Amino acid sequence: MSPSANETVPKVSASRTWGVMVILGRHLWPKGERGLRLRVVIALAMLVLAKVVAVYVPLLYKQAVDALGSTAAQAVAVPVVLILAYGAARVLSQAFGEIRDAVFAPVSQRAIRNLALEVFDHLHALSLRYHLERQTGGLSRVIERGTQGMEFLIRFTTFNILPTLLEIALVGGILWSLYDWRFSAVTLVVIAGYVVFSIMLSEWRIKFVRRMNDADTEANAKAIDSLLNYETVKYFGNEVHEARRFDVGRRRYEIAAIRSSRTLSLLNVGQGTIISIGLVAVMVMAGSGV
Repeated sequence: MSPSANETVPKVSASRTWGVMVILGRHLWPKGERGLRLRVVIALAMLVLAKVVAVYVPLLYKQAVDALGSTAAQAVAVPVVLILAYGAARVLSQAFGEIRDAVFAPVSQRAIRNLALEVFDHLHALSLRYHLERQTGGLSRVIERGTQGMEFLIRFTTFNILPTLLEIALVGGILWSLYDWRFSAVTLVVIAGYVVFSIMLSEWRIKFVRRMNDADTEANAKAIDSLLNYETVKYFGNEVHEARRFDVGRRRYEIAAIRSSRTLSLLNVGQGTIISIGLVAVMVMAGSGV
C-alpha cells in the first residue's frame, strides 16, 4: 500500500465511524417509541448503579481489613458486617449489570432488526445491473457480517465505552480524595496512553482486517456461485476447477487472517505493557508512602 493510501485510512475511518454512530444513535433512540426510550433510560441507570457499586466494593474490603486489625473491633461484629456488605455489593454489581442487559435487549434487537430491514430495502432499490454483476454468496456474506458488526457495536458503545469513562472518573476521584493527586494523575496518564496506543494500532490494523474480510467474501461468493450452478459444473466436469478457485480465496483469507492475528497479538502485548507500567508506578508510590 502506498504512503498516500496509508495517510487516508484514518480520515476515511473517522468519517465512517462518525456516520455509523449517527445511524446507531437514531436507532437506539427511535422516534415515537416511548417504551424503548424508557428502556434506554432504565438501562443507563442500571449501568451507573452497577459501576458505582463495583467501584465501592474494594473500599468495603479495605474497611473490613482495617476493622480486623483493630483489637476493639475484633470483639464485635463490625468486621463480619463489613465482609457481608462486601459480598452483597459484589452480587448487586452483577445483578445491576444483568438487569441492564435484560432491559436493554429489546432496544438492541429492534435496532438490529430495523438496520437489517434498511439494508434489505436498499438492496432491492439498486439497479438490475448491480445484481447481475454482484455474486449472491458474497453479498449474503457482507449482509451477515454487517449485521453482526452492528450488534457488536451497539453493545460495545453502550456497555463498554460509556461505563469505562464513568469508572475512570469515579476511580480518579477516589484516588485523589483518599490518597494523593499523583495516584489519580498516573492513572489518567496511563489510560490516556492506553487509548492513544489502541487507536493508532487499530487504525494500522484496519487494512489487514479489511483484506481478511474481502478474502472471506470472495471465497464464500465462489462457493455459493458454484453450488447454485451445480448442474453446470457437473455437466462440464469442472469440479477440480471450482475447487481450485475456492482454494485461492481461502488461501488469501488464511494469509490475511494470520497477519491480522499477529497484529492483534502485538496490540494486546502493547496494551498489557502500558497497564503494567502504570501498576508499577502506582505500587512504587504506595511503597514509598508506606
